[in-house]
Amino acid sequence: KGVFDVANKAHQKTGKSKTLILFDIVWCGLRHMAGYVDYLIFEMHDLNEEQRKTVMTRGRNNAYVRALNDASYYYLFDSKKDFNQTFNKYVKRDWITLTEATYKEFEAFLNNKDIFFAKPNNGICGRGIEKIKVKDHDDPRALWYSLQDKNLTLLEEAIPQHPQMNALHPTSINTVRLVTILIGDKVHIPASYLRIGNNRIVDNFNSGGMVVPIDVKNGMIHHKAIDKAGNHYEFHPSTNTSIPGFQVPHWDECLNLVKEAAKVVPQVRLIGWDVGISTRGPLLVEANQYPGHDIYQLPVHTPDKIGMLPTFQAIIKVK
Repeated sequence: KGVFDVANKAHQKTGKSKTLILFDIVWCGLRHMAGYVDYLIFEMHDLNEEQRKTVMTRGRNNAYVRALNDASYYYLFDSKKDFNQTFNKYVKRDWITLTEATYKEFEAFLNNKDIFFAKPNNGICGRGIEKIKVKDHDDPRALWYSLQDKNLTLLEEAIPQHPQMNALHPTSINTVRLVTILIGDKVHIPASYLRIGNNRIVDNFNSGGMVVPIDVKNGMIHHKAIDKAGNHYEFHPSTNTSIPGFQVPHWDECLNLVKEAAKVVPQVRLIGWDVGISTRGPLLVEANQYPGHDIYQLPVHTPDKIGMLPTFQAIIKVK
């Protein structure tokens, strides 16, 4: 069904025969390791074969992850508790896990907090996260049990977001996604993106947020943002802040943070880091040992129709 839905959408956009598009989707799967969703979001129907060779498709991304990352260390990234423990130096905020904390430690965590975030320990794509206002809960013990019943066991203090990031969208932490590749003792950064919330408490591209590339050299944004539905944004619809021309604050500190963190678990060499920028500077929100490829080379960001694969190949020296 998914394949036919994609073929229909491509037909409506291009006017090409659905049958030919179906064959082309199969061809891209066989030749370029592209899933049918890749075909749609990267508009592969509009690329020639040389351009398609440059696209970082799902299959190609999977191959890099398998080659560079040792699966026996994935738990350090899949489990938010283990991640926070491993990278506590870079998390830079108060947190506890209800699977280990006592009720007294929970009460101490609540002390002097107006807001905190409760997360499932193994959640993905920002799903299941709740923003908890302490004043809305008169009985801390009832809250203690409620969070455990909902399996929201990882509690983190709210990040006081930098004013410039708040100007984009104040109701979510707008995170910087930085991809690192560790080769020997050198950390490379092949890609950087800004993820921006859109009337939700999360900024994730797969949960209603939008994304735009960041110039790795200077932290400047040159493009419009796009969401998963394909809507383009020159100005944020909630704040009217211009996205092209936006300067990410503390950019050099963001780069230095992930370059240092990337060496903590050298068995996992390809990582996508989500960096929040607080009033105290950059900090780690989370990281992914399987960095999603779906925000790479989106058509609005690649007017030359050249994908991310050559950038990765130049770093890893793969032909």
